[in-house]
Amino acid sequence: MQRGQEALANRDLPKAKTEFEKAVRLAPSDAKAQSALGWVLAQMGDLDAAVVHLRAAIKSAPKSADLHLTLARVLSLQGKGAESEAEVREATKVEPGNAEGHRILGRMMSQRGIKDEALKEMRRAVELAPQRADLQDDLGNVLAQQEKFPDAEAAFKESIRLQPNYEPAHFHLGAAYWQEKQLDDAASELQRATELAPQDALAHHYLAKVYAAQSKNADALEQLRKAVALKPDAFEVQMDLGLASQHSGDADGAVAAFEQAVKLRPQDAEAYNDLGLALIQKGNAQDSIEKFQTAAKLRPEDATFRGNLAIAYIQRADFDSAVTELDSAIKQAPENPSLHYNLGLAYKLKDQFDKAVPELQKAIELQPDLADAHYTLGVLYWQKGEFDNAASELQKAIQGQPSYAEAHYTLGTVYKQQNKLTESASELREAIRLQPDFPGAHTTLAAVLRQSGDTVAAAKEAREGARLAANTNNLQAATFATNSGKRLMGVGDVDGAISQFRSAISSQPNYAQAHYQLGLALKQKGQEDEAKKEFQKAAELDPHLTAP
Repeated sequence: MQRGQEALANRDLPKAKTEFEKAVRLAPSDAKAQSALGWVLAQMGDLDAAVVHLRAAIKSAPKSADLHLTLARVLSLQGKGAESEAEVREATKVEPGNAEGHRILGRMMSQRGIKDEALKEMRRAVELAPQRADLQDDLGNVLAQQEKFPDAEAAFKESIRLQPNYEPAHFHLGAAYWQEKQLDDAASELQRATELAPQDALAHHYLAKVYAAQSKNADALEQLRKAVALKPDAFEVQMDLGLASQHSGDADGAVAAFEQAVKLRPQDAEAYNDLGLALIQKGNAQDSIEKFQTAAKLRPEDATFRGNLAIAYIQRADFDSAVTELDSAIKQAPENPSLHYNLGLAYKLKDQFDKAVPELQKAIELQPDLADAHYTLGVLYWQKGEFDNAASELQKAIQGQPSYAEAHYTLGTVYKQQNKLTESASELREAIRLQPDFPGAHTTLAAVLRQSGDTVAAAKEAREGARLAANTNNLQAATFATNSGKRLMGVGDVDGAISQFRSAISSQPNYAQAHYQLGLALKQKGQEDEAKKEFQKAAELDPHLTAP
């Protein structure tokens, strides 16, 4: 036995096994020898043999709670839950004052959802060993699972009082505060947990949730990246990282996270859908199509996925496919306003105004404050020369979304065509206030002021418009203009979008996305030769961007 214990101290399991086997052969009824051999066999993964020797030990020492608990752990590893529970109950029977036995039984009952017995057993464990911080923490967990948060928090605090640097208690207290929406306290405890255990991925994940709820998005993103680095196979962390990256504008980071998520759970429809949305954000609508198709196949009853697939087709200027998908989606979800809006948009982009109007009106009927639907309908009326109807819809778009710079700009343009110069100037100035780097708004305002006789102010706006349009080597301006153009494309204002894409190229001639988006817009206008040139330029700058 002594040589076996020495081998264990040196972490030499094979030698310990050999020595304990000798001890068992010499004294088969020696509970300590049988127990030691059983424990070593369990550590080496030979669970069946471990059970044999542990049962032999118990036969020799049936009143040993520790032997019953050790056997229970091995049986649990074998997936024999009922036999494991029986051994734990036997341990508490032969030694009622064994705190560990009551703790393990409490955990088992909690996992099975037997709340009252779980709480009873955990309280008994704490009564027997009130100075053990880990038992106070376990009691807190059982209370928290039963949503008894004030009592749970008291238990966690007692655990921390007993052992101030006990990381699990800080983590669990932070998680309880998070559930109670006490965000500052949650952040404090979770920060402490990550300091005490920097390798605890779950603590970083929860801290990220708290930071996100506090609108500390950059801090949340940092914590999610730490969590993923520590545990790259954590599906929920990858999903949260993807969403946080999307919100921060990091499309590449979002795509990478969602790609990992679909590898981890290849049957998860939401993961494919989110990956598709991230690819669209990145400007890669072509690759997003396959992802949305997979999501729809995995969950065919979800009309949202078909709707997103249609959006990808719209971005690829494949309006017929978009209409097909939206028709199918609307049959599944006829009361979904976004589906009717996108179908109206697809018809508008196909120049089928008679079909577009009813769909846009249906979207508005279902959701009266849907600003994009009012805007698109306003643009449609404007293009048809129905200026009063256009102005009415654009006003409603602004009512629903006062910060809608493009709506203010378009309304200002409509007023200009109606010769309502004062109203036009007001709307254009509001567009500029909301989006100072909007060259078209400055240029149009200059024309309005010139018509009003204010040549000095007109010259100032014209210069500002020219300065913005001529602002080369400014990637930020190019990105901003491209995003604005994509938004205009999304609501059917192709001419406005082309203006924004050309402005982006003026700011940054080698900005591939601007060339690609301009190609899509020109293709939609039927200007195939010009579109082909833009697609070629985009592909030269970024080989991933291929012509549709």
